[in-house]
Amino acid sequence: MQETNERVAGPSFLKRLLIAGLNIVMILTLAALGFIAWFRLPVLIDKLSSSNSASAVVNIEPMDSIPNSQDHVQEPAQVLSSETTLNIKLAKLSPDDPRIIDGIHRVPLLNTTIPNRPRVDVITYTVELGDSLFSIADLFNLKPETILWGNFETLEDNPHLLSKDQVLNILPTDGVYYQWNTGDSLSGVASFFQVDPTAIISYPGNRIDLTATEADDTAIESGSWVIVPGGIRQLKDWGPPAISRSNPASARYYGDGYCGSVYEGAIGSGTFIWPTPAHSISGYGYSGIHPAIDIAGAVGNAVFAADSGVVVFAGWSNFGYGYMVVIDHGTGWQTAYAHLSAVAVTCGQSVFQGGYIGAVGSTGNSTGSHLHFETVYNGAKPNPLNYLP
Repeated sequence: MQETNERVAGPSFLKRLLIAGLNIVMILTLAALGFIAWFRLPVLIDKLSSSNSASAVVNIEPMDSIPNSQDHVQEPAQVLSSETTLNIKLAKLSPDDPRIIDGIHRVPLLNTTIPNRPRVDVITYTVELGDSLFSIADLFNLKPETILWGNFETLEDNPHLLSKDQVLNILPTDGVYYQWNTGDSLSGVASFFQVDPTAIISYPGNRIDLTATEADDTAIESGSWVIVPGGIRQLKDWGPPAISRSNPASARYYGDGYCGSVYEGAIGSGTFIWPTPAHSISGYGYSGIHPAIDIAGAVGNAVFAADSGVVVFAGWSNFGYGYMVVIDHGTGWQTAYAHLSAVAVTCGQSVFQGGYIGAVGSTGNSTGSHLHFETVYNGAKPNPLNYLP
C-alpha cells in the first residue's frame, strides 16, 4: 500500500513544479512589458495631446532649394487603421512666400533664332573714304554693275565718279533700278532690259497690283521707281576715247588737255613695256566696267611710255581721271595714263618707248596713288595684261 502512494505522488510533484515555472515566466514577461510601457508613456501622451482627437496637421516647412529628383528618397507612408479619421489642415501661405512653387519654369533662351528673310526693298549707303565700286558691291553681295545701274543719276556709269559722302541706292538683288516714264509699256521696258515682263510685275519689292495688271496696262505711275531683277543694259564708257594723231580734236569734250592739231611723229613697235617700275595691280583690275588696270605706285614715281608714238592728249581730263596723257602709236594702238601728279610732255611731242612722260599721282576721283593704264586697239579696249611682258 505504501508503494502505491509513492507512485501517485511522483507525477503530482512534477505537475506542481511545471505550474510554478510558468508563473515565474508570466511574471517576468509582465514586468518587462511594464518596464517598457513606463519609459514610452511620456512619448505616447505627447503624441495623443498633439493629435487633437486623431486630427493630423500638415505644415509646409520652408525650402532653401528644390531637391534634385534623383537625390530625393521617399519615406515609407504611415499605415493607418480603417477606424482612424484624419483631418488634414494645410498651412495658409501668402502668394509671395518662397515656399510656393508654381510649377516647372521655362528656361529663357538668350540666343533666339530669327528667320533670315531676303530683302526686297532698296536701301541706301553713304560712301566712306577708301570705298570703291567693287568693295561696296562685295559688301552687299551684288555685282559692281548693279551699283552703277542703281545710281545712274549719281555715277553716270563711271566708277571714277565715286566720292566720299555720296548716298547710293543699294538694290536687294542684281538688276536695274528704273524710273517709269510717261508712255512706257511693260513689254517695252522688259525688252530693253532683256527680261521677261513677269519678272517686273511679280517682284514683291515693286508692290504692283497684279489684279489690275494686263499685258501693257501695268498700273505703274509715271515717275515711280521699279526694280528690274536680272535686268542688264550697256554701260557708257567714260574712259579716254580712242584719240588718233589724225584727229586729236575728237577729244575736245574730254577736258582741257585735248590737242587740236594733226601731228606726225614717232611710230610704235607694236609691243609694250610696263609703264611704271611696279608690276602689280592696286585697286581696280580689268573688267567690263573698268576696261583698264590700276598699277601700284607712290606719288611722284616715274611713268614711262609703253611704246613709241605721238602725244595726242596732255593735261586735265574730265570724268574723274585727273591729269592724263594719251599717246597714239601710229599702229592702230593708243595708250592712256591717268591720275598723274605731273605731266612731263606736250601735245604733238614724239616720245619713245621707256621715255619719261609724267609721275604717278592721285588726281581726279581717286582713293589713293596709282596709275590708271588703258590700251585701245582700233576703238576696242582689250586687257593690258595680255600685252605686257
